[in-house]
Amino acid sequence: MKSDIKLIDYLSVRRSIPAFQMCEPGPDKSEIEEILRLASRVPDHGKLAPWRFIVYRGEERIRIGEGLLKLALELKPELSDEMIQVERARFTRAPTVVAVVSKAGPHIKIPEWEQLMSAGAVCLNIIFAANAHGWVANWLTEWFAYDERAYPLLGVQKGEKVAGFIHMGSTTVPPIERPRPELTETVTWVGGDN
Repeated sequence: MKSDIKLIDYLSVRRSIPAFQMCEPGPDKSEIEEILRLASRVPDHGKLAPWRFIVYRGEERIRIGEGLLKLALELKPELSDEMIQVERARFTRAPTVVAVVSKAGPHIKIPEWEQLMSAGAVCLNIIFAANAHGWVANWLTEWFAYDERAYPLLGVQKGEKVAGFIHMGSTTVPPIERPRPELTETVTWVGGDN
């Protein structure tokens, strides 16, 4: 499933596929390991590897969905039937979900902000590596990334934070382009004539 597309061509059309548009099959264990090996090649001041991965696959995703539903109902007991199904399916929309967990913290030399940005870079690199292996991917956080009551269910330890959940799999839906910001809206030039 590998692609021969040039990097510049890939970057000009890169697009996330919504998790609810994903289906089987997904990457197998050896492909996931290779994707995570590639994803780990990010800027990492001090070589701290201030992040780690949790891979969710198979039936375990159903158990997590039921746990998330229970937590969601504690917050909002009046959830509609539609939202109950949404909560149940959070981890079954894609065949594979990878949590990127930030272990950033105080360090004598490396600012915590740089450690957090390294975790963000890993999230994007997972998408790039998954796409390079022929899989679609999407980086999500959602409410449970910020609710520490969900952390034991997800395998996130005390003092850690979720940088993102990367969903990976296949799709039968073609990607649709979305509006992108114009450079005139996002770039400030300082110095230089051309």
